[in-house]
Amino acid sequence: MGLVEGKNAIVTGGSLGIGTAISLDLAEEGANVALTYRSHPEEAKEVARRIEEMGHKAMAYQIDVSDFAAAQEMVDKVVEEFGGVDILVCNAGMNWDGVIWKMTEEQWDRVLGVNLKGYFNFARAVTPIFREQQSGKIVNITSINGLRGKFGQTNYSASKAGIIGLTKAMARELGKYSVNVNAVGPGLILTEMLRKNPAREKVEEMALGEIVLGRLGQPEEVAWVVSFLCSEKARHVTGEVITVDGGQYI
Repeated sequence: MGLVEGKNAIVTGGSLGIGTAISLDLAEEGANVALTYRSHPEEAKEVARRIEEMGHKAMAYQIDVSDFAAAQEMVDKVVEEFGGVDILVCNAGMNWDGVIWKMTEEQWDRVLGVNLKGYFNFARAVTPIFREQQSGKIVNITSINGLRGKFGQTNYSASKAGIIGLTKAMARELGKYSVNVNAVGPGLILTEMLRKNPAREKVEEMALGEIVLGRLGQPEEVAWVVSFLCSEKARHVTGEVITVDGGQYI
């Protein structure tokens, strides 16, 4: 049996990169998976197809995660289609970089809306269910840049730091209902987004100067930790931030 056999999971931002790896690993560990996407429909449908090939239910749902009502609507549909929800992995995120003295209000609002409010929206939708059933797992994807800050990313770093505070507060509120809430903080991970980055060589060089293991992380290495936290093997772990960064933060 897999780590999450028979469970129903929601993964936001599941069509690319780390989100795809999380969606597929949860399915490999036995879960039905509903994933969200915003602008990559073909990729999302392919992930759903691969999950169904494993013998599990899958749903690819287009949504702007910053829309409060839309998040609730999706959770309702997952409950209707899957028969319930047991796991929430909030991963959908974006960056729109700029130094603070040049950052626009739109840049700030959009990044905080997706990266932080989006997490609140889905947590708000699933937690009444988790309270009632006295069980549930929530894993929030943050970043080492929410722990330390990064030049040119005040909005992104603030949103990722906010996710850490959100995680710890929710862990306190939901613990008595046997709901575990944790965060995973990746360092630089080798995704398609990085591969297509015109400054990839410089970005990698800087990161490798910090990573004590001497290599970039792979998306599945983040996914493995997420699946563990979604399982009963992590039932006494809550309110934690686990970095998956090869020692980049230390």
